[in-house]
Amino acid sequence: MTIAIEESHSEPMGYQAPDSFARFLADLKGVAREERQPLINPKLFASALSMDIQTLASHAHVHRTTIYRAQGAEKLQRFLREALRVLGAAADINGDFHDALFWFRNEPIGAFDYKTPEQLVSEGRADDLLRYVKALQAGVVG
Repeated sequence: MTIAIEESHSEPMGYQAPDSFARFLADLKGVAREERQPLINPKLFASALSMDIQTLASHAHVHRTTIYRAQGAEKLQRFLREALRVLGAAADINGDFHDALFWFRNEPIGAFDYKTPEQLVSEGRADDLLRYVKALQAGVVG
């Protein structure tokens, strides 16, 4: 499997989010295998979410050059792992990965002062968000 990821300092190219979360994880694993590093590729992640590199860096609380020069930086990888946890839960509940991506990036949640899931993960509140998602699934939250 070869996924084109642009190495220059412009935006990621070519990769579009697949139809399922499982396929997205498989693509991330494939790139990690090719690069021989057990890391989530931030450029592939950003491309799948139609997110520019500066926004990803801002949400991960790293400098944008970290995306290119230090992909294994703990702050960056922590944000990516937490975002994947939330996206996985949202896709499981919703059943549609593209809807989960839209929700993650764009939908404000009243219970969290109308912040988006993306903002909450950036603030380190993935566990709170996952509890909320589980409550939605259980029918507790309306």
